[in-house]
Amino acid sequence: MQNKIVIIGAAESGVGAAILAKQQGYDVFVTDGGSIKPEFKTELEALQIRFEEGMHTLQEIDDASIVVKSPGIPHKAAVVQYALNLKKELISEIEFAYRFIGNSKVIAITGSNGKTTTTSLIYHIYKTAALAVAVCGNIGFSFAKQIALAPAEYYVVEISSFQLDDINTFKPDVAIITNITEDHLDRYNYQFENYIKAKFNIIKNLTESDAFIYCADDEVTMKYINNYSITAKKYPISMSQSFDIGAFIKAGKFNMNKPNEHIEMNVNEFTLKGKHNQYNTMAAAVASYVMGIRKEKVRDALVSFESIEHRLETVAFIKGVEYINDSKATNVNSTWYALESMDKPTILILGGVDKGNDYSVLAELINEKVKAIICLGVDNRKIHEAFGSQVELIVNTTSAIQAVQAAYHFANNGDAVLLSPACASFDLFDNYEDRGNQFKAAVKNL
Repeated sequence: MQNKIVIIGAAESGVGAAILAKQQGYDVFVTDGGSIKPEFKTELEALQIRFEEGMHTLQEIDDASIVVKSPGIPHKAAVVQYALNLKKELISEIEFAYRFIGNSKVIAITGSNGKTTTTSLIYHIYKTAALAVAVCGNIGFSFAKQIALAPAEYYVVEISSFQLDDINTFKPDVAIITNITEDHLDRYNYQFENYIKAKFNIIKNLTESDAFIYCADDEVTMKYINNYSITAKKYPISMSQSFDIGAFIKAGKFNMNKPNEHIEMNVNEFTLKGKHNQYNTMAAAVASYVMGIRKEKVRDALVSFESIEHRLETVAFIKGVEYINDSKATNVNSTWYALESMDKPTILILGGVDKGNDYSVLAELINEKVKAIICLGVDNRKIHEAFGSQVELIVNTTSAIQAVQAAYHFANNGDAVLLSPACASFDLFDNYEDRGNQFKAAVKNL
């Protein structure tokens, strides 16, 4: 009899797991408590994979050997609790996919901020070095779908804490934690330690032949790193200290040290600007050097890399005002980095679904750089409470068009309008991409 697998959730992750499971000979059933998008239904129907939407038939789990949980579904969901009570093997799509990688190498990136930039930059470096590489996870295809439809020798995988919650054997060859700041606390019972533990799951199966890259300047990472027994080779990155093994920036020079090798580059050669991007660039460079990519190829890639959509993306200059789309800033720390990089008087578009945000960390930068705040969300009370006494101009809007028109009204020649919401987007938009795209469309229609 075939092994039966039940997949909870039918978006990119769940459907990817279903496609791979079908390919591997499993009897597959997909269940989604909400409605399934037409494009995902089409993929399931094409492979004659059974699915349901708007409900969970719990009895389908009774004879399943594996249950794969999509990352958006919390453990407290009744369907997940049912599987756990039956002592079913409950795993993430990342874990399931990993079991079918063969001899391929995995470079896995997690962290609260900088994941997407670091992931994209590593992919660009590997591509420049002419390696057979795919980028997946939270960028493009899910890990499982990538393995099923377009396998590669190297997988560069962006991974969230939710995906790391349910791994058993997943072991990347290179693991990166960019940084850890408060995020998604609503999913972790508002316990920061639970979120930190999820991030550190990325290293739990590493061996001495693997590499672990982390930021030695990140306070939370350094506070908790000694709680874990790490046998992998450690490569810290820093802007404040030097290492015999690791990477650092000193006097405008990027230095990378590994056994019997020293590499140096001028930081001015990096395409990506801003302090936060120097950390991302260091992490990506180290992830390339440890896999044997030559210095010349890394340099070529760092010089030719283009910035990422929805991440400090300049949309247009209109009447001397720069409009910047940073919709991917879904937490306070991301917005902090964005504000830190601003060198013009700024009209800040802020707000959305609050994830337990502490806005006080933005106070100093807002005081220094922000002349007006435009709230873009259903409930903006916390933003008004945090900055009402600091910023004279604070207005509420409920659409990207309203927000952009308000910004246009407030802005003068030489200002910048920055969409960097510090919040999730689901109150008014499908996701952060939809929010960024609507912002860009509204700017272009001014």
